[in-house]
Amino acid sequence: MADLTQTEWREKLENDSNAVLIDVRTEQEIDEGYIPKALHMDIYQGQTFMDKVQELDKDKTYYIYCRSGGRSAQACAIMNQLGFNKTYNLLGGFSEWQGAITHK
Repeated sequence: MADLTQTEWREKLENDSNAVLIDVRTEQEIDEGYIPKALHMDIYQGQTFMDKVQELDKDKTYYIYCRSGGRSAQACAIMNQLGFNKTYNLLGGFSEWQGAITHK
């Protein structure tokens, strides 16, 4: 896992053809908007979250964010324990995101 600044995270994401974007916030937070193409996997859903993680391809690179960077750091740590070697946490999270945002 690596903690990346907003700029580092966005640059790596934009130049990574193997990237998967994951939003680990709650449904209510997602309703406020999210980064385009993000998969929603609420970390507070416990076993459901774990089941979804187990279905992911360990060869991909994962860019993970939450509201401020805490839950996404947890998600990265969990994924690393499960054998995912390329996880990147967005420092400052969605609350500091300056890029594109979409709504449902």
